[in-house]
Amino acid sequence: MRRIILFSFACVLALALNAASALAQASRADHQRVLRRIAYYRTAAWRWQTLTMHRRTTSTGAAWRRHDYGFRLNVLHGWRRRASVVWRIALHPPNLSSWECIHRGEGVWRSNTGNGYYGGLQMDLEFQQTYAPAFLLRKGTADHWSRLEQIWVAERARRSGRGFGPWPNTARMCGLL
Repeated sequence: MRRIILFSFACVLALALNAASALAQASRADHQRVLRRIAYYRTAAWRWQTLTMHRRTTSTGAAWRRHDYGFRLNVLHGWRRRASVVWRIALHPPNLSSWECIHRGEGVWRSNTGNGYYGGLQMDLEFQQTYAPAFLLRKGTADHWSRLEQIWVAERARRSGRGFGPWPNTARMCGLL
């Protein structure tokens, strides 16, 4: 019985040492690949946090300073988890049914009819500059934004105190005013 326990312990120890040596022997390309994935998920998390009006997660940049592959993998999993949580939040904006109702009366999500209003919620340039200057700079007018981006920007305006006022006719038609 004692030999079986010692043999089992030796096997577990050998597997653990093998795993540790595999982490230590990670190639430079493996390190670079992990760092690129960290940057990708960090950017995604920050983008969704900005969109959903959540405070942006801080980053110390330790993954770039520490050359420990295991540590870098741990940082990667943390950013991947953060990005997926915020993404799930972004998929379900508040007042979604209200925004969908307003959208039905305004136009298609990619509309640019030349009348000075853009997107599925017909936002003018001043509205876009006030509530989404980063999107306007990076993506252009609202007709180039995704449906979720347009809804979250409209929600930002609603939370700022404007309510559904920028859409008086369709909001009234939907029973929101």
